[in-house]
Amino acid sequence: MLKQLKIKTLILLISTIIISGYLFISSMMGTDGFNNLKSLLSNSNKQLIKKYIFPHKFMSQQQQQISQQKQRLKLVEKLIDWSKYELLKKQEGSEIILKESIVKLSNNKTLKKYNLTSGFYAGINNTWPGSGYIDFYEDNIIVLSARGLLAFNKNVEDAEENFQQIRNNINEFISIKQFKKNQFFFSLKDIFIFNNKIFISYTEEIKEDCWNTSIIYRDINYENINFEKLFSPKECNHLTKNIDNEFNGHQSGGKIISFDNNHILLSLGEYRSRYLAQDIKSVNGKIIKINIDNGNYEIISMGHRNPQGLYFDKENNFILETEHGPFGGDEINLIEIDKINKDKIQNYGWAISSAGEHYKGKIEKNKNKYEKYPLYKSHSEHRFIEPLKSFVPSIGISEIVKVGQNRYVVSSMNDRSIYFFELNEQKKIINLNRVKVFERVRDLRFNDNRLYLFMEDTASIGVINLN
Repeated sequence: MLKQLKIKTLILLISTIIISGYLFISSMMGTDGFNNLKSLLSNSNKQLIKKYIFPHKFMSQQQQQISQQKQRLKLVEKLIDWSKYELLKKQEGSEIILKESIVKLSNNKTLKKYNLTSGFYAGINNTWPGSGYIDFYEDNIIVLSARGLLAFNKNVEDAEENFQQIRNNINEFISIKQFKKNQFFFSLKDIFIFNNKIFISYTEEIKEDCWNTSIIYRDINYENINFEKLFSPKECNHLTKNIDNEFNGHQSGGKIISFDNNHILLSLGEYRSRYLAQDIKSVNGKIIKINIDNGNYEIISMGHRNPQGLYFDKENNFILETEHGPFGGDEINLIEIDKINKDKIQNYGWAISSAGEHYKGKIEKNKNKYEKYPLYKSHSEHRFIEPLKSFVPSIGISEIVKVGQNRYVVSSMNDRSIYFFELNEQKKIINLNRVKVFERVRDLRFNDNRLYLFMEDTASIGVINLN
């Protein structure tokens, strides 16, 4: 009993000394006495005291240092002309080096990431690193950067096998002059390989400071590709001289898929000239079908804001389309092939109906905007087609692919996730399942039972084996 009492007394005494010392030192901080005390300690002893006696102060200092480093890094990123560096890498024609890493996902799958450590420097949303798009040809994976660097790899999952560049003349159509005008607005938009031809969409400066979405194409080979124009709209959207006094090059669409042996589909955004989506004479805010022999086109659907994903499900005879909403209201839409050009063009409602709101909502400054573009919450009440799904808040929806019997995946950028879902017999979405991948996903492909993702926060190609 006496022994236990002595132990308790000793513990109490030690605790009192520690607490008293802590309070004494804390009270002296910032005084001359404290500075004199500090001078008696070595740097290593100071760090130990900070870390173990004053951990909250140590952590605060660490967080402050990290924050300062991030701010310096952002400043450096802004000062460097990443587009120029990317084009220099393209001019060199050197290999694109890979670095492998592994991430465990919530659906018990593994995401293997292959970081493109060189060449992919200039991003669309991020200043750095670079954005890109992927497709397949002869079992090779083809990758295109947002600035026109084109490369291929026989097996991306072999980290020893680097990407080899394909020489090309893409920069005759869009180059440093356009990128410097706005590195976020103007870029390459998609790559699609079909019938031994490679198609690339991009934001074309049709006239000085006046833009629209166009396509170049040519037969594919692994040495050198000299592209030529397939489709270039006559109309364009001016950077400053436009009806609504708004312009956004992000809202350009640009997705390309096949329709039949002689036609491809292209999505075009409205560049934030909202009224164009309901103007039948304009290609903007539309999905169009383009003849690959002569470039002639016809409108498939209208009333779109910024359609970024397309998938033609030939088995079920419909097209699935994804598009960015405004503040909320990203959509998955279904376009029925049997209804194309029967009586009237299928209309999906933008900018009359949307589950989203204009940026900053229903404030006084937006009063005229809501009068012109009301964004009704019902599509069908205003004779438009309801989306299969509206995301509120927005997820930054991007691509869509089919991965099994009536089973699909959509990718997102802002949400840094992918979404698996199914369509039932009534063409309704069921079993929607979100899987975080922790990066913005710009592009998505499905090949050999694997999902391939272009992840633009690290300029990586992600691979998820669905077996």
